[in-house]
Amino acid sequence: MATLAGPEARAQSEERFFFRMACTIAVLIVAGFGFQLGAGRSTFAVPLVFHLHAFVFFGWVALFVCQSGLVAADNVALHRKLGWLSVVWLPLMVVMGIIITITSMQRSGGPFFFDANEFMISNVIGLLAFAGMISTAIIMRRRTDWHRRLIMSAMAAILGPAFGRLMPMPLLIPSGLGWEISNVIGLIFILVGMAADKRRHGAVHPAWMVGLAVGFGWIALGQVLSYQPWAIELTKSVMAGHPGAARPMEAYLP
Repeated sequence: MATLAGPEARAQSEERFFFRMACTIAVLIVAGFGFQLGAGRSTFAVPLVFHLHAFVFFGWVALFVCQSGLVAADNVALHRKLGWLSVVWLPLMVVMGIIITITSMQRSGGPFFFDANEFMISNVIGLLAFAGMISTAIIMRRRTDWHRRLIMSAMAAILGPAFGRLMPMPLLIPSGLGWEISNVIGLIFILVGMAADKRRHGAVHPAWMVGLAVGFGWIALGQVLSYQPWAIELTKSVMAGHPGAARPMEAYLP
């Protein structure tokens, strides 16, 4: 009995750990967007596309927390049934993410504390990296150890918008590293997962390494591609004829 209790106890501990991580990520996301709303820097008086984007992305966060909670509560059957919703929801996130990026560029040129081309190109690359990790996790759903770690890594890799809303981003303009810092900081969740694996299992699961590689990789790729001549011209063409074209391509203080 003692030999069975050990692995079972570790499995339950791991499931609770992932649920707590999911809840922490959800709180950070809500806090980031809620802070900007409370500070008067954002408003509900925006075009419909912004509300649709919020519904899709916050809906995903709700699904993420719910799925983690179902596993922690040992309701695997419902977890598997509800998981099929992600097959529809994930492409919807990619589409809405690209649409809202273009809309933001045309409306205001994107956040003023990022270079316009950096925001537009890297934003899409990050979104595609997220979708790739989630898709891989869905394919590997029967390998629970990989499945849950890839999903957690994917969520950590897209926390840039949340942290960016909690950080003094205008103060980072002189460094030119605002985009990198706001996106890298979310990867701390992967490091926490690695530390938990080491403590619980005595070794770090390779899925975390994949998560780190993708997390750093998409940021680096975005920096390389964003400043290519074609990327700058593409950004200008998206903003052309719209209010966003009035902003400089470089990050600036309004």
